[in-house]
Amino acid sequence: MPLKIGLTGGIGSGKTTVAKIFEILGVPVYDADASTKNLYETNFELRQALMHHFGADIYTDTGLNRQMLSRIVFSDPLKLQLLNNLVHPLTIKDAEKWMNKQETAYVIKEAALLYESGSVRELDFVIGVRAPKHLRIQRALERDKVTREEVINRMRSQIDEDIKMRLCDFIITNDEQQLVIPQVLELHIKLSELAAKPIHLK
Repeated sequence: MPLKIGLTGGIGSGKTTVAKIFEILGVPVYDADASTKNLYETNFELRQALMHHFGADIYTDTGLNRQMLSRIVFSDPLKLQLLNNLVHPLTIKDAEKWMNKQETAYVIKEAALLYESGSVRELDFVIGVRAPKHLRIQRALERDKVTREEVINRMRSQIDEDIKMRLCDFIITNDEQQLVIPQVLELHIKLSELAAKPIHLK
């Protein structure tokens, strides 16, 4: 069974960029966000639950209206918690099944809410991707084409970045000052060595 590594960071931290570098190195990466989007469309029970709690018009002929859902849940903490309670158990189960099928020395689960969802309990180590707040906001604005207020609301829904980084076992800094690839290469060597040990201890 491969070593199970989490990869996390706040919105706009650049964890997806880091994940792509690991993939180039031959490390399988489970993209929790992409898998969740797939579950929204393919899991009948989840679809019915979302329509029940957030309105039948949350789905259109082309699928889930994610912009509408985001506006609803990121403006109401209780509705966000409800959504997470519906989605996280399914994603955690799906990720666990996927990771157990892999045959490499280690695998990575990329997810923004590893700690918030509790899925960190299934992992051996966690990598945190850190970036200054102003850069994270700028990246999110450019990538998601949303308002600054929406970005701030999403940030508030996650664990404070400083606290999250202290919880992680390894840190990659993505501040546009330090090169990211050498940091990933160094960590790849370390994780490969850890995976070769018979017992995985933090």
